[in-house]
Amino acid sequence: MKPFTIVVDTSCDLSPEYLKLHDIKVIPIPFTLDDAEHNTGNWQGVSEKDFYNALRNGGLAKTSQINPSTFADSFIEYAKQGKDVLYIILSGGLSSTYQSSLMALEEIKESYPDCAIYPVDSISATSLNGMLALLAVKKREEGFSSKETAAWLEEKKHSYFGFFTVDDLMYLHRGGRLSKLSAIGGSILSVKPVLNLQPDGTLAVKGKARGRLPALKMMIKCLKQSIKPNKVLDTVFIAHTDCESDALTLAEMVKAEVKVRQVEVMMMGPVIGAHVGPGTVAMTFEADITRNEYENKSYIVT
Repeated sequence: MKPFTIVVDTSCDLSPEYLKLHDIKVIPIPFTLDDAEHNTGNWQGVSEKDFYNALRNGGLAKTSQINPSTFADSFIEYAKQGKDVLYIILSGGLSSTYQSSLMALEEIKESYPDCAIYPVDSISATSLNGMLALLAVKKREEGFSSKETAAWLEEKKHSYFGFFTVDDLMYLHRGGRLSKLSAIGGSILSVKPVLNLQPDGTLAVKGKARGRLPALKMMIKCLKQSIKPNKVLDTVFIAHTDCESDALTLAEMVKAEVKVRQVEVMMMGPVIGAHVGPGTVAMTFEADITRNEYENKSYIVT
């Protein structure tokens, strides 16, 4: 089979070392921090600690979509060289970046009708995107084509789950996820919602806990609801926004409550971190049911 190039955006939160080791190319999602623009590289010129400390001190971070011309500039080089490309994109339910990539692809196909570029809407974000990229690497190593890998990911992605809890509800309010009244009330009462990614890649609240530890326990309950009793999980990714202690606590809870081969803890990058704020902990894994099945069975944790 013809080898292919795997492309991701900076919402996937894979380390620069992993990206380089597995020859994964990255297209940065632009963001601003206190009106300073950052549009190149992984953390794009800002250290992890500085970014989250700036938010804690009242700094304002905003993201913007990758525009079609940026996609076109990136993909046209692969088309000229006759290279196959698999691009794993931030959820279309959270950003219009996926639609921008389709617009660029249509433009490229006018000049290169035989180009083999396959965009995959991850219906996910952060470490869950990273998991899909990891799967694509494995399929490439097994000799799958770009087209076969894209089709396989389109099917498998519905069984990859993400649950997370936030420390400050006002970040979700700014992103349009909560009303201001709910955000203020929840913050006063120390309510920590547990959210998940829906079948369409949008967010929904699955439960609410009073305090951080109960929220982490609720996440474990959500995990156990979506896997078979004797399931041995291959990998659980835990991403955090500069709250490593809580992330490590959740990692130990995962190891104590389910069978798992490895648990990896990582820092969440600025693209998603800007919208969830410092103190967020996310957990991602492969479930035994699809997202549709999970929602249709009305698993609402109380």
